[in-house]
Amino acid sequence: MMSTVKPPVRRRIAGAVASAAILALAGMFVPGQADADIYSYIDSDGVVHFSTAPSGDSRYKLYVKSSSKTRKGSSYGGPVHMPSDRSPDRFTRYDTWIRQAATLYQIPEELVRAVIKVESDYDPRAISRAGAQGLMQLMPETATRMQIHDPFDPRESIFGGTRLLRVLANTFNGDLDLTVAAYNAGEGAVTRKGGIPDYPETQDYVVRVRTYYAAYRQTSDANAASTIDVAPRQDLQ
Repeated sequence: MMSTVKPPVRRRIAGAVASAAILALAGMFVPGQADADIYSYIDSDGVVHFSTAPSGDSRYKLYVKSSSKTRKGSSYGGPVHMPSDRSPDRFTRYDTWIRQAATLYQIPEELVRAVIKVESDYDPRAISRAGAQGLMQLMPETATRMQIHDPFDPRESIFGGTRLLRVLANTFNGDLDLTVAAYNAGEGAVTRKGGIPDYPETQDYVVRVRTYYAAYRQTSDANAASTIDVAPRQDLQ
């Protein structure tokens, strides 16, 4: 059976500015993963329109510039900077913010926890070799689009990363595996491959997130679920 991440409950937001902000965050494109320049404009009703070919329409302005980078560059595989705090209570230290973000963006709380575990091992100062930062390891340009001002602030990272999961879940119709794969490899890679990319890192990442997701769902003991031994795998059998 296909696993899905349920879509969020629609809420009415008054004002063109608020509508534009929400629509921009829930748009089709993940910043930093564009294969072509992306243009946008906001109409009189506050609706954001996107296009890669505005055809001379002067209303469109550059929204995301194309990039040669096709990988998100998450910390998976080992952050290059980890502070000395390895206390077990880090696995429950951010419970309130995780629950709030999961509720706000209608993402399973256990999935948020699993992503944090695999990305940074609950270390808010983590920095990956590619430059991804914080608990949920977003690249700087993506963090900016997700409204994160300080990527090392645990609350901001949790809300921004969960917001990105919501964007990706919307893009891939709630498919859990594709959402997780896109968080690691980028939306463009998943779209081009028509599924989970054949990158060993991404395939292993999906397995590990799935494993921790199941562990968090099976027990209310976050410490026990966070410390299970998940050996790296290169297949999805």
